[in-house]
Amino acid sequence: MQVVFRAEDLPAQDRLSSLNEIFVNSEHPMRVVSAEPDEFLATARMLDLAEVDVVELTCSPSEVVRTPRLIRQHDPELLCVIMALSGDIMVSQAGRETVLTGQEFAMYDSSTPFRLGFGTGAGPVTMVRAHLPREFLGVPVGRIERLLGRSLPGATGVGGLLRQFLTSTTTCSADYRPTDLPRVGTVARDLMTAVVAHHLDAEGTVPDDSRRRTLLMRIETFIQQQLPDPRLTPGTVAAAHHISLSYLHRLFAARDTTVAAWIRHQRLERARRDLADQALRDVPVHQIAARWGFKDHPTFTRAFRAAYGASPSDYRSVADAAVV
Repeated sequence: MQVVFRAEDLPAQDRLSSLNEIFVNSEHPMRVVSAEPDEFLATARMLDLAEVDVVELTCSPSEVVRTPRLIRQHDPELLCVIMALSGDIMVSQAGRETVLTGQEFAMYDSSTPFRLGFGTGAGPVTMVRAHLPREFLGVPVGRIERLLGRSLPGATGVGGLLRQFLTSTTTCSADYRPTDLPRVGTVARDLMTAVVAHHLDAEGTVPDDSRRRTLLMRIETFIQQQLPDPRLTPGTVAAAHHISLSYLHRLFAARDTTVAAWIRHQRLERARRDLADQALRDVPVHQIAARWGFKDHPTFTRAFRAAYGASPSDYRSVADAAVV
């Protein structure tokens, strides 16, 4: 994520007005106000994922408002998702008001006046916001209005996937290559679409390709969580998601791989990282293999050599020598 605003770079008297200028000139103009402008601090980072724009903002207690006049100034017709990483956020729109804490999130729309309150105490708030043009949702605007200004669960289900994804963009975006960003944006779009559909009981309105990608992401998350279990197989994955084994194979065929090959690759990657970890240098190779679901050491050794061109022991030795 790129830093687009840092209050510490400016004189204290210019910090609030400078951030307000950025907000007023954004694609959906807003104003930021604070009861203590001379004490105002904020840092904003942004990640442009093509269709989806993600912003992380840490700031002093303050409010952001979008008025009818600012809507007339420009309205890109966006649906926005917002969640607190620390502190609390108030979201007010469409006659509803909610305070977000913990793992909840809320939605608001650029076409209707709204008010966002960051923090009720003296401490700063950190939040992440993502917005997507409504045209990608495939859901009538009137139906989306039912979701605005409401607290929605973000601990489990598709809401949990969306929260986990957006949170990870604030910590892991340095690992993305430029060519990854449009693909990651597609994932973000599909997750936002799935969350809207889930809460509207409108799964039939979600495009088939979005449903498949969202299901595949849920499956991949499940596999990664179950990698240490040697009983993890394509059959158990299909059963856990209430789909047929043949449909599961078709999902992975679209990515030019098989379920078993993807599981094996994920296990090998985890083992490779452990072998290169100096903190684990005294852990025997066979224990690392077992830790990631390999049933026997010879099978692990053959698979590792085929994937990385060296035995696990040789790979560890090279990694150790590089550190020295």
